[in-house]
Amino acid sequence: MNIEKIRNDFPILDQEIYGHQLVYLDNAATTQKPQCVIDAVSHYYEKDNSNIQRGVHTLSERATADYEAARETIRAFFNAKSTKEVIFTRGTTESINLVASSWGNANIGKNDEILITHMEHHSNIVPWQMLCERTGAILKVVPMNEAGELDMAAFSTLLSERTKLVGVVHMSNALGTINPIETMIQQAHNVGAKVLVDGAQAAAHMRTDIQALDIDFYATSAHKMYGPTGVGVLIAKEALLNAMPPYQGGGDMILMVTFEKTQYNALPHKFEAGTPNIAGVIGFGQAIKYIQSIGLDKIAAREKVLLDYATTKAQSFAGLRQIGTAKEKACVLSFVLDGVHPHDLGTILDREGVAIRAGHHCAMPVMQFYKVPATARASFSIYNTEAEVDALFAALTKAKDMFA
Repeated sequence: MNIEKIRNDFPILDQEIYGHQLVYLDNAATTQKPQCVIDAVSHYYEKDNSNIQRGVHTLSERATADYEAARETIRAFFNAKSTKEVIFTRGTTESINLVASSWGNANIGKNDEILITHMEHHSNIVPWQMLCERTGAILKVVPMNEAGELDMAAFSTLLSERTKLVGVVHMSNALGTINPIETMIQQAHNVGAKVLVDGAQAAAHMRTDIQALDIDFYATSAHKMYGPTGVGVLIAKEALLNAMPPYQGGGDMILMVTFEKTQYNALPHKFEAGTPNIAGVIGFGQAIKYIQSIGLDKIAAREKVLLDYATTKAQSFAGLRQIGTAKEKACVLSFVLDGVHPHDLGTILDREGVAIRAGHHCAMPVMQFYKVPATARASFSIYNTEAEVDALFAALTKAKDMFA
């Protein structure tokens, strides 16, 4: 794998921050965008800018064709059964809220149970809390151990005939833990529960076969997959989507409107009210093609090398405590450094040209579990190098010396 060639695909990497070559290690928050994605978005605005679906002129037809081609690209990438199952949203958060509002309001009642895990992102906690407040349902939480791994025995015990939905993150954004979703889906289905998988962190790093895993609802975001911000996807079983009421009303999600009654459009348009992020969807499709041009297996193997390299250095760094040491993990090195608040650490590293994330990472229950206010998080992608990991630890050494 030619890492320098890959790095050249990302124009943003070729810059200095405070006189240092940029080292971008905040990929779990958002990945950088290759030139081909930038070009695809620019091409739409420069050549094809028009609303889709409802136009018969050339620009609209070209834009519609590219938009729907992206839907097919995404369907194939995740092996969804049909493009009818691919719903474009603003991102993972909206996808989960769509399920909680539409499917949840129609299928969850008083004393029903929703089961999530201790390592969920806020976007896979709060919508279910809100649903429980509306319906009288009960939210239960699968515990985790000190390594940041789910307690699967507790998961099996918590599952019951009252469980209507299991919400689980495929890969933790705060810890890097890869959860055993295949086993969890099988066990959930055995008690009649549906499963929503938050794929935001995992989608760019490992294969996800919707049909093979038998996933009911799958949510992810383009911006963590080298694509634009503000666009994502909900992939759900066609039968479930057909039975669900629309999430929003407006243009394009209708077939016929009178003041007495509205007839809703067919899937997937039933859940895509209003003018969508056309350029973002087209860019999303191009980002998927970029991932495919390298190969997910090669990406995963390369990122494992980087994580192993960084983990080895972390283990020998005095005063550094790793947060999340699961046997199955990827791409994320979260830690605290004795005597230095993570926010101070993030600022000091920035002055050395090293971009990391510092905070609770929208996973406050994880911070509470480890009894820390926040962590510093370095997260890796295909364009990162061992030299950048060295730069990270050189900057950490400076920070440690400053507070000594």
